Amino acid sequence: MIDRNDFVERFGGVFEHSPWIAERAYDRGRITAPLRAGEVHDALSNEFRAASHEERLGVLRAHPDLAGKLAISGNLTRESKSEQAGAGLDRLSEAEHARFTELNERYMTDFGFPFIIAVKGLNKDDILRAFEARVANDPTTEFETACTQVEKIAGLRIADLLPGDDT
Repeated sequence: MIDRNDFVERFGGVFEHSPWIAERAYDRGRITAPLRAGEVHDALSNEFRAASHEERLGVLRAHPDLAGKLAISGNLTRESKSEQAGAGLDRLSEAEHARFTELNERYMTDFGFPFIIAVKGLNKDDILRAFEARVANDPTTEFETACTQVEKIAGLRIADLLPGDDT
């Protein structure tokens, strides 16, 4: 069995800057050997879903804006930087960047957390279309949509940490 500290070190960042999720999953006995991506994802996602609204909101707020200030300044986590670059968000034209900035500001004002989407397999146009559609959501729908996207991102990150697992 993996040691608690090793587990938290390895999986504590899959939910952006929120190691408490991995800590709780481990402490509640939800982590069993051998580690499998699907099982680890389920355990961590269950802890995320069981968390209070405020705790989940904190996880959402820990995510960076897409193509936002952190990306420009180079202060994204390694995972976020790679994910955004893979979708072409590091190569936006001036007009595209202006549109993302406008949507980021509107979204943050309306919902109180940044727009979150699992960008793997998407390009900047796909993301922009989703952004434009979701900014019209009501707050409850968008909170749940963002939480679902956070879980999807975590699943992708876990799969990267447990290569060869075909679950």
